[in-house]
Amino acid sequence: MDVKIAPTRKVTILGLDKRSVSNVMFCAATFGVNRLYWIDGYLLCLEVYEKSFEHELEKQEFPISQVCYAAFPKYEKILEIDKSFQIPLVNVSDMKIFQSILKAVLDKEKENSSHSKTKEA
Repeated sequence: MDVKIAPTRKVTILGLDKRSVSNVMFCAATFGVNRLYWIDGYLLCLEVYEKSFEHELEKQEFPISQVCYAAFPKYEKILEIDKSFQIPLVNVSDMKIFQSILKAVLDKEKENSSHSKTKEA
């Protein structure tokens, strides 16, 4: 048996927004997301379409339609959106792909904040 490990070479995030925790959670609930992700003090919601998985298998490149994120210092296994709806929160701090996504998100946030400071000056 031949086993080949072929990691994703590239992730492309098409949309990125920093939001409040409550807005991320409510959006996830209404959009039908079945889990959110936690990494190093951040909550992530990824909107990924089925075609993205096909594309990844063919090209080893993974497109993500939208990433919304919020500061969320403490990990919890279950987030309660209201009394009738809960959503699991997956700790992905030890996963390379999520580490890379968070780094790109925070680098972009830093870039955007330095651009806005330059415009204000």
